Amino acid sequence: MSGFLFNRLSQSIVLLVIVSIIGFTILSLMPGGPLAQFGLDPGMTQKDVERLAAQLGLNRPLWLQYLDWAWRLIQGDWGHSFRDGSPVLAVIGRHLLATLLLMGTSTALAIALGTWIGIRSATHRYSLFDYSATVGAMIALSIPTFWFGLVGIYVFSLKLGWVPAGNMYTIGNASVLDYLHHLILPAAVLSLVHVAVWSRYMRTATLDSLCQDFVKTARAKGVTERRILLKHVVGNALLPMITLAGMQLPSILTGALVTETVFTWPGMGRLFLDSLGYSDYPVVMGLLIFSAILVVLGNLIADILVAVVDPRIRLS
Repeated sequence: MSGFLFNRLSQSIVLLVIVSIIGFTILSLMPGGPLAQFGLDPGMTQKDVERLAAQLGLNRPLWLQYLDWAWRLIQGDWGHSFRDGSPVLAVIGRHLLATLLLMGTSTALAIALGTWIGIRSATHRYSLFDYSATVGAMIALSIPTFWFGLVGIYVFSLKLGWVPAGNMYTIGNASVLDYLHHLILPAAVLSLVHVAVWSRYMRTATLDSLCQDFVKTARAKGVTERRILLKHVVGNALLPMITLAGMQLPSILTGALVTETVFTWPGMGRLFLDSLGYSDYPVVMGLLIFSAILVVLGNLIADILVAVVDPRIRLS
């Protein structure tokens, strides 16, 4: 286990360095640069902009800027926002809970519904339910997330008035029920695509388990189909799903970015787009590194859980 963790940690550090270099380079090549918003101020002269660039160290070679940023990052200083001077970690922290709430709820919905649909499709192969689930999954995977969000707002908010059209809570009413009321629609939209992915993989894994010799042996011994399904099939089918859950984390983060924008949800996805529009590069880089760390940790935890659940697997 220690050797496995050391190897994964080494690979993760290399991956984070590569991601940070690519992100830092792309941001530096964007039109206008990090001082673009200051150039729009009619009271700012060219000399003022140049003096500000010197104060921020932006007049140095790019590789020196990156090394300085990386060294401060290692020391725990993620920089300060160009917008209000707040520490980047504090800015991310103010939006982290909203994103975790949305991602956690949508992931739980996707796993629960996707697992049930996948198992039922496999046990009722070529039935009307199986065909309907297949068609529904293809539709969900073919249509962009923002379209589902806009349709959901139009139908369930504007026409029916069942749920709010956006925001995380009603101003002046920060109760738990109000949070849940605002969470229903964005969580459902974000989980929709992942339910389709999860159900397809779960159907395939369940069908593969149903064809194994241990299932045939259990049937020959007279074990009931329900007991075979719950005790033997589902447990084996869920093993590849643990790995899939770790691999799905990047797509969940991407979907959260779109969903948070559509529903004006005050999470990290909306913060990322706002920071890009404001050319707040320290916050953009902080969000990029933070998201990369989450993805690396998600995949590492998935690998460890697979080894814990399946004693045949040894981490080395």
